[in-house]
Amino acid sequence: IENPTNRQVTYSKRRNGIFKKAQELTVLCDAKVSLIMFSKSGKCHEYTSPNITTKKIYDLYQKALGIDLWSSHYEKMLENLRKLKEINSRLRRQIRQRMGEDLEDLNMGELINLQEEVAEKLAAVRDRKYHVIKTQTDTCRKKVKNLEEVYGTLLLEIEAKYEEFGLVDNEGDFESAASFAHGAANLYAFSVHPHHPNLHPDDGYGSHDLRLA
Repeated sequence: IENPTNRQVTYSKRRNGIFKKAQELTVLCDAKVSLIMFSKSGKCHEYTSPNITTKKIYDLYQKALGIDLWSSHYEKMLENLRKLKEINSRLRRQIRQRMGEDLEDLNMGELINLQEEVAEKLAAVRDRKYHVIKTQTDTCRKKVKNLEEVYGTLLLEIEAKYEEFGLVDNEGDFESAASFAHGAANLYAFSVHPHHPNLHPDDGYGSHDLRLA
């Protein structure tokens, strides 16, 4: 049938007819039926009797004809397994050699190559370590800078409070002003963190006193 539409319609009708006959054989004759069809487009259609599986149909087919449909596939699986075992053994040996073991069978050239490879890997690990250290150091510096800015802002707020209550210009109340400043500073130091003595105003902390080691 040259016309694609007519071909598809005919295929669908004939397929349904064959499947109907297969169902009749299953119901009327208690037959075990399995059908597999592929259309021109590659679409698969199949029918298997409800009282049996496709695998059991294949098993019955092998037994009736005395053949093994899976032997070639099984041999390929065994060959793939053998290759994978060889790869696994080689990789394990390479791991042991990089740990300083199983070196007896290596010649001078192989030992030199192994030494150079290990040195390259060590250099890569060292570079990564320095990168991590630098990243952590930069992060700490940013945190310290942020704390310095917060500390400076709080000092400005405290000075503004002094001026608001007239504690700075009134020389007669100098002792009261000093006492207020001391208490406010201690209050700030406590609110920041009691375990960071470098953040206490009484310890001489300022924007130029906090440094990374």
